[in-house]
Amino acid sequence: MFHPKYDPMAYRDLRAFIAKLEQKQELIRIKTPVSPELEITEITDRISKKKGPALLFENVKGYNFPVLINTFGSYRRMAMALEVKDIKEIAERIKELIKPEIPDTFMGKLSMLPKLKQIAEAMPKIVSHGVCQDIVIKEGAMLDSLPVLKCWPCDGGPFITLPMVFTKDPLSGRRNCGMYRMQVYDRITTGMHWHIHKDGRRHYLEYEKVQKPMEVAVALGGDPAVIYSSTAPLPPGVDEMMFAGFLRHKPVELVKCKTVDIEVPAWSEFVIEGEIIPGEMKTEGPFGDHTGFYSPKDKYPVMHIKCITHRKNAIYPATIVGKPPMEDCYLAKATERIFLPLLQMVLPEILDINLPIEGVFHNCAIISIKKTYPGQAKKVINALWGMGQMMNTKFIIVVEDDTDVQNLSEVAWRTFNNIDPKRDFIFSEGPLDALDHSASWPVFGNKLGIDATKKGTEEGMNRPWPEEIKMKREIKELVDGKWKEYGIEY
Repeated sequence: MFHPKYDPMAYRDLRAFIAKLEQKQELIRIKTPVSPELEITEITDRISKKKGPALLFENVKGYNFPVLINTFGSYRRMAMALEVKDIKEIAERIKELIKPEIPDTFMGKLSMLPKLKQIAEAMPKIVSHGVCQDIVIKEGAMLDSLPVLKCWPCDGGPFITLPMVFTKDPLSGRRNCGMYRMQVYDRITTGMHWHIHKDGRRHYLEYEKVQKPMEVAVALGGDPAVIYSSTAPLPPGVDEMMFAGFLRHKPVELVKCKTVDIEVPAWSEFVIEGEIIPGEMKTEGPFGDHTGFYSPKDKYPVMHIKCITHRKNAIYPATIVGKPPMEDCYLAKATERIFLPLLQMVLPEILDINLPIEGVFHNCAIISIKKTYPGQAKKVINALWGMGQMMNTKFIIVVEDDTDVQNLSEVAWRTFNNIDPKRDFIFSEGPLDALDHSASWPVFGNKLGIDATKKGTEEGMNRPWPEEIKMKREIKELVDGKWKEYGIEY
């Protein structure tokens, strides 16, 4: 059996992460029998809302596999998953990697070698065998052997909620890995819920043009960097497995599937192999989604299962979504921090960003900028609406560098006091997230940009901007030094 030397600087697999969670008292094992239909959701939802630990349900009624859930459900566990003390460390690595430099000396070229080494070491490695193929099932029990959760009462059925879906572009052969929920219809078919703007759907449309079956492989479980990378909004052409290698400082090992020409992480817990027939669609949903509302029924492609492979004593990973905060919020907040340098590369005036949990990450973005000229805030708003996944943002609020965008009370105070609606609102139309139920049409609707920065005469302000109330520094220092003398215990 393939067992490469373990590198203590990278989790080898999901089990190594579970061991770390237990060591840090961030996981509870539950031995009481539980049902995968609604009961696990209710337990997890209560724990999630209390910012509680990861849960490993060891006795799931009717199934032989335990269920791991709420794995990434806190800022601490998210940092542990990516093996950093603070997610900002990854942003700093990316910032250094993308820093534009054109060396014109021999020593300058030598200084580029560490960057090239980082990229080379991140490239995935193909191996001949992986533990994900310890057991191969091509007949008999298939999907009905997995403890797939029915999460909410009105869900259309059980859903695989933490799948890493691997597809290939039929033209370039380039790999893509995304996370798209999968409704289980029966033992050998599922839905494939990829939205209109996703790379998986783009691949599907190419197969539809040539009317050829589309091969798909779905990995469940793996080291945390691999799972996170499948959710990351990477620029076009950037391989998610290469990005995972960059995060973990070690290549991701991939193994070729048994029945499809696709490679998957060798240390996965389960792999589901199959194909999608172009044009075959089936009703999927409803599904209790991360907006806190049910997303409606709709037609989506159907995946036909050819084979399931898994590790011995495999662990089934899952997540639930619903009214925030829940586990997906911490994955999304990590993305907010990690990808800030990419925004700053295009818009260097951006200082910070906050995608509030209450805005479920596509409804609202709060941006702080270093303002140096009139109209700059509106320029930033329009530029963001043209950038990748930011195109789906319904509200963008821009404040200046004297505002902490992570402090919603401060943002509200600045915004409510600094704006004149007619002057400072920008209304636009464009793409919206498919889960935005408030839009008059699916995936398209109206957007609002709010310029909450200070205004001068060039921006239509016909009177002086008032000075903000601030205490003198020497008085603040005086009071700090005498605070204990006042006898005020606050």
